Amino acid sequence: MPTPAPTADRDAASSLDAVRHYLTGLQESIVAALEAADGGRFIRDAWQRPEGGGGISRVIEGSSVLERGGVLFSHVRGERLPASASAHRTGIAGRAFEAMGVSLVIHPRNPYVPTVHLNVRFFIALAPESGEPPIWWFGGGMDLTPYYPFEEDVRHFHHSCKASLDPFGPDWHPRFKTWCDEYFFLKHRGEARGVGGIFFDDLSEPGFEQSFAMMKSVGDAFVGAYVPIVERRKALAWGERERDFQLYRRGRYVEFNLVFDRGTLFGLQSGGRTESILCSMPPLAQWRYDWQPAAGSEEARLHDYLRARDWT
Repeated sequence: MPTPAPTADRDAASSLDAVRHYLTGLQESIVAALEAADGGRFIRDAWQRPEGGGGISRVIEGSSVLERGGVLFSHVRGERLPASASAHRTGIAGRAFEAMGVSLVIHPRNPYVPTVHLNVRFFIALAPESGEPPIWWFGGGMDLTPYYPFEEDVRHFHHSCKASLDPFGPDWHPRFKTWCDEYFFLKHRGEARGVGGIFFDDLSEPGFEQSFAMMKSVGDAFVGAYVPIVERRKALAWGERERDFQLYRRGRYVEFNLVFDRGTLFGLQSGGRTESILCSMPPLAQWRYDWQPAAGSEEARLHDYLRARDWT
């Protein structure tokens, strides 16, 4: 994982309002698109953090299409970054910090509609007393976790991810796709969480304006990448067998979020709002002892998709 170098970019510290404005607008546009696909409504829960900052949680539960969904905006700040949250990054321990982002996880009711995750974020560590320049970076990405995959859907999602990065040069998509394949991997299981997408962190090397533009392009691509899949699959008939397998695979999602997910860990370590952080968990999941799908079954077919490949 690259360690971001100190970046003497005055735009980073002076553009916090612009980043926040984009992120709050992104949250609203995604919620509107998901409400149109579902027919239900997200509740709005604004919250404050005693240590500084707060956020807006938009949550839907028990609806016809979306069994649970959270589209979360947070903007937290603190006078001293916890050591546990900066152990793998040099130069930022003990600094004042601000972190903001939009994170979402959607758990549909229909097992033929995949779970999806998106996160776009900005972090800046400040040292005003010393006069040292701020250290900042952007991060983000999205990934798809189907239960009964359709190749058409997987290819559409990956083409959308690639299209969001193509304007910035041909090297970014292969780099961020590989990063996604390696990051969303359950090491203790030896398997991918889903079919991947793109993932990046510590992005500052192109400079502030290009890094910000890249993050925005990824965020703006989400609705077109995911909502058409929801529309194609939400009316497909399913039964107890499909539901049972969906809950079993959701257990893998829970394992990743609690053991490996950097956003979950940072949020909990930095004193974030626990209810919003754990909103990414599915409402129902299950585990079985050493269960394997029957050879040749539709459930076994999923494993053919849980291998890194070029879907574009």
